[in-house]
Amino acid sequence: MIRLCLGLLLAITAPAWAENRWPLVAPDRPFDDDSPLTTVEYLALDRASEPWRLCILYPHLKDAYWLSVNYGMVEEARRLGVSFDLFEAGGYPNLERQREQLAACADEDFDAVILGTVSYDGLTPEVERIAALKPVIAAVNDIEDRGITAKASVPWREMGAAAGRFIAGLHPSGSASVNVAWFPGPAGAGWVPFVEEGFRAELAKSSARLVTTKYGDTGLEQQVLLVEEVLDTQQQVDYLIGSGPMAEAAVSILRARGMTADVGVVSTYLSHAVYRGITRDRILAAPTDFPVVQGRLAVEMAVRAIEGRLTVAHAGPRIEIVTSGNVQSIGTEGSLAPASFVPIFALPSGDAGPP
Repeated sequence: MIRLCLGLLLAITAPAWAENRWPLVAPDRPFDDDSPLTTVEYLALDRASEPWRLCILYPHLKDAYWLSVNYGMVEEARRLGVSFDLFEAGGYPNLERQREQLAACADEDFDAVILGTVSYDGLTPEVERIAALKPVIAAVNDIEDRGITAKASVPWREMGAAAGRFIAGLHPSGSASVNVAWFPGPAGAGWVPFVEEGFRAELAKSSARLVTTKYGDTGLEQQVLLVEEVLDTQQQVDYLIGSGPMAEAAVSILRARGMTADVGVVSTYLSHAVYRGITRDRILAAPTDFPVVQGRLAVEMAVRAIEGRLTVAHAGPRIEIVTSGNVQSIGTEGSLAPASFVPIFALPSGDAGPP
């Protein structure tokens, strides 16, 4: 594999995420990720008017990405003075489990729902039913907008596009061809088709050839199996590109096989392991969508919706590509939970308050 100097890439300094003033981008047409993005200086609420209780749903907590979302939600709930109960589905195949969890959020003890969905449209009827009772805020993963009050998210198409664009920058069309193995994530997950669309569109502008695609749950064990399968069956692979757990698995497997210098690794999002891999030159690049900020924004939007103070219905951080050339300047703020943080599934009202 031909390695080019990553120092030629421009470093981008990420904004410091002030406690209640967040530089975000919002689509001109809410819930339409294809519409142009406009920069907004989002001024978060200082405090909730009452100690509201939120029902929060995640696809899983099997990788550090959702742990970082959880950290952001905990920090914001404490800052605003609200409580929550969190339920995770255990993985993207578990649509029925999440549907049951969402139905339980209809309980009158909860004032709003924050939904990190396992499916783009598999929960729509239940979302519409609950939306008649209380606000439903979509967090991180894309979802059909029927019944949704607000969305704290980024265009997942751009996350995939950023990874493809990185490869196209290293291997422009007309240069020597390279072989890419692609690990988009779980087939059927709401965000995967958008990541794939963006990635494939940008990869088509390069000399890279997509030699295999492996779908699978984003748990580390499953990704280890998929990476090993590709390396065992493909004669020549120059890049392994896909989810954060895939990149984490790839680093260890390539090192064990003595292939670190021969195969490049690119992630489609940033996690703790991916960040370490970039700082150690084991992973070439990863876009960050600042999941901590998305978690904070989802909680803040939920409080605004409950109190009738929602002014921006759809917003998220601006995506940045992280490489060895800018990893120190971008840092971890807004992207990663502290290393000592453990998941918090329930924040009682007595714990809500300034952290």
